Amino acid sequence: MPVFKTPFNGYSVKFSPFYESRLAVATAQNFGILGNGRLHILDLPPTPSSPFVELASFDTADGVYDVAWSESHDSLLVAAVADGSLKIYDLSLPPTSNPIRSLHEHSREVQSVDYNPVRRDSFISSSWDDSIKLWTLDRPTSIRSFQEHAYCVYAAVWNPRHADVFASASGDCTLRVWDVREPGSTMVVAAHEFEILSCDWNKYDDCVIATASVDKSVRVWDIRTYRTPLAVLNGHGYAVRKVKFSPHNRSFLVSCSYDMTVCAWDYMVEDARIGQYGHHTEFAVGVDMSVLVEGLIASTGWDELVYVWQYGTDPRAP
Repeated sequence: MPVFKTPFNGYSVKFSPFYESRLAVATAQNFGILGNGRLHILDLPPTPSSPFVELASFDTADGVYDVAWSESHDSLLVAAVADGSLKIYDLSLPPTSNPIRSLHEHSREVQSVDYNPVRRDSFISSSWDDSIKLWTLDRPTSIRSFQEHAYCVYAAVWNPRHADVFASASGDCTLRVWDVREPGSTMVVAAHEFEILSCDWNKYDDCVIATASVDKSVRVWDIRTYRTPLAVLNGHGYAVRKVKFSPHNRSFLVSCSYDMTVCAWDYMVEDARIGQYGHHTEFAVGVDMSVLVEGLIASTGWDELVYVWQYGTDPRAP
């Protein structure tokens, strides 16, 4: 498959839920410390030997740390920006009309954004200001803020089946589960002894969730019996930056790390690490799996490269 070179450092990559060949890439200049950002919208080429097609790109004054596709409109995306804002883009409009909205309530960098896959009308953002915010497209202000974490909230992710439930992962070493109908979090899991950088729900069991930590491990939890993890996945050499469950396989997940690798896991077998990809030459910080094409993986990193490949094949193979 081809490789796409971004001008800035890659931060996040997300497959479109509507078009099997489309993906969005969030990037930030100077490793996200200071400088501009750019959001790229790419189409996979019709043949592996052809280059990516860049449909659109949007420049921001600050780095873009994450991006989420709308679950209800195939042309809408939400970008999480380092200035504390969320910017909404509409691909059906000309670049000069974008972003169509900028939502600015977070006081620090926005680290993650996730669109509700069940209700499809709302999204959540998490920030270095220790908070999570709930938004809808039609309101200029957030519906609610969730403020219990004692440090940066690196990820907030909706449950794939329950429209009101989400989980959050924080530098305070806790995983929290929330229900937007409740005044506070419904569960607190001391999931790691070091910062938790990512979490994701299992798409086939709505009580199973994975966490990724600075302690180099991925842990899988059942929130009904969360005293001990279902599995501890060791194999990365440095902090695990992102974890993602497969949309097609109950026990399959992928992770990426500051050790520059992407790992594939089957958490239900003894030798859980079933694949390791060393194609990046800098921190691997973004990974995703396609909802529409089984086994299709994308990754991006600080080496300014975006790879897309089928599980079991070499990401660098032409």
